[in-house]
Amino acid sequence: MTLSLLERDARAIAGVEKLRFFPLEVVSGQGSILVDPAGRELIDLSATWTATGLGHGHPAVVEAVSRAVRSAPGAGGLSAIHPDSVGLAEDLLAIVPSDPGTERRVYLGHAGSDANDVVLRACRHASGRSTVVAFEHGYHGGLGLAMGVSGQQIEAGHDGDPDLVLVPYPNPFRPGPGGVEADVAASLTAIRAALASDRVACLIVEPILSDGGLVVPPDGILRAVHEACRAAGVPLVVDEVKVGLARTGTLHAFQHDGIAPDIVTFGKALGAGLPLSAAVGPAAILDHPAGSALLTTAGNPVSTAAGRAVLRTIAEEGLVERSAQAGDRFSAGLRRLAAGGGVEGGLSAERIGDVRGRGLTIGLELVRDRDGLEPDGDLARRVVYRAWQLGAVVYYVGGNVLEITPPLVITDDEIDRAVDILDRAIADAIAGRVSDEEVQDYAGW
Repeated sequence: MTLSLLERDARAIAGVEKLRFFPLEVVSGQGSILVDPAGRELIDLSATWTATGLGHGHPAVVEAVSRAVRSAPGAGGLSAIHPDSVGLAEDLLAIVPSDPGTERRVYLGHAGSDANDVVLRACRHASGRSTVVAFEHGYHGGLGLAMGVSGQQIEAGHDGDPDLVLVPYPNPFRPGPGGVEADVAASLTAIRAALASDRVACLIVEPILSDGGLVVPPDGILRAVHEACRAAGVPLVVDEVKVGLARTGTLHAFQHDGIAPDIVTFGKALGAGLPLSAAVGPAAILDHPAGSALLTTAGNPVSTAAGRAVLRTIAEEGLVERSAQAGDRFSAGLRRLAAGGGVEGGLSAERIGDVRGRGLTIGLELVRDRDGLEPDGDLARRVVYRAWQLGAVVYYVGGNVLEITPPLVITDDEIDRAVDILDRAIADAIAGRVSDEEVQDYAGW
């Protein structure tokens, strides 16, 4: 008996690394299109959680990786130096703003998780302090200290770091009784109280709360957090792993608030789907203790060649501007649905609570009704499943928010088709066209 790919996966791949929303099988991809074993094409609205930001099979990445594979000088930068590891570090230093006169270094790793973990440990070592301030519902990694300071991981039952202080992340769509201004004030009050303890090694923040529900914070809060950290002499770490490198319509998401963080971490899109991460920060923090973050294949020639190709392509193809334009088009299409302009008399409008985002980082929040705004996680499960059936790959975060983060190279035609698919998927899920049996094996988050 010949087993299907799905059956082989169930027998061979460990469950600890599975996050499945529908039985997605893929054998190839090009641009914003994925292809399954039967040859069916699907519009990719996730970019593998933003990791394939340039899309699938981008020629610049293919050329760079092919060159590196043919003549790779070793397998990493642990005990040797090669041009692309040093070159990528120099490229990142050139595009990440900093305070004048600050001597900086670049850590190269495999994923956002290790970049954040290394930075947090380095901050503790440099300061002699142990407390990390982070935000509720945040996500900074799936291992080590990065996992231990991720609010979302703690909410899922994982152990939090004993020296962690979690503070609220203001959500303009779901403000407290005093309104979003009061929420911002409460968050900043909690931050300043923590910083006043003289025990804080660093504060880490996502410029957009990604996996916690794609929450776009109020304008200016990142600047206020930065000012509070500066006043206390505590480094601010901005985690750009999920939303950095042109995705929000600016090169860096933190630029929306006009700041230059002390440390910035990157991952996902930096490697164009290959394992690559980075952290850019002060030499006084990232240089010590020597040899304390050893990964044999970190800074390897293949991944770093891909990273350099990514940064060049973003600049040469104007993908910052393209992200802003494409994001405006996509958001406008979704807002049309929310206003009742979709299929079946605008059925989907009844359950779209909010459309929010920056650039090609878009959240579509699904609710049980427009008046009560109660989150509808069951609907989200059914919608993403139905969207897959109809020809689009999209996932949900925060329980009930569709996370729309397509490749930066998505075309206008693909955007318009994706909006139509999402409209039909919501309407079909509302109408009961997705059964319990179909979704029962796909728990998602």
